[in-house]
Amino acid sequence: MPISLKKGQQISLVKEAGPSLSTVRMGLGWDAIKKKGFFGFGGGQAEVDLDANALMFDAGGNLVDVVWFRQLQSKDGSIKHSGDNRTGAGDGDDETITVDLSRLPANVTTLIFSVNNFSGQDFGQIENAYCRLVNTQGEAEIARYDLSAGGQHSAMILASLKRQGNDWTMTAIGATSRGRTYQDNLPDMKAYL
Repeated sequence: MPISLKKGQQISLVKEAGPSLSTVRMGLGWDAIKKKGFFGFGGGQAEVDLDANALMFDAGGNLVDVVWFRQLQSKDGSIKHSGDNRTGAGDGDDETITVDLSRLPANVTTLIFSVNNFSGQDFGQIENAYCRLVNTQGEAEIARYDLSAGGQHSAMILASLKRQGNDWTMTAIGATSRGRTYQDNLPDMKAYL
């Protein structure tokens, strides 16, 4: 049974998923915004373009590499993005980032997952937004974080994975930020390295 993460909560991925954990997938899902029509008629939907990001940092807090909608694979091939979903249409995860923990370069000590709303709406308008971490071996969900808490922000720093020997510890960050791309959030991420 997956853990429903709360802001600041920390879990050991090895303890939750077992010592054979080698590849995880971060799934991001959301729904389009339902518009209200005149007297409740003729509403429709406004498309929402959320973007999942994975940023790799070294022990000095320097950005090593990033996987996002403009770079769908890390330079070393250990992290892969499913591609940009610009609407949130469909069931399940709308964007995914798969991380082969065993192939991450040795100098990468922290991986931060974040999400930006490229279309600009704030999270207070977006319905059913979540991110989840899945052990790809057996497709077992390890942890889930609800993003639909609302607020006047257009970006979130979701979680960090930190290397601790042969184990990885996940911390739910849940910090709000603003901006359309991960570059806008780099100053806010420094506190979590």
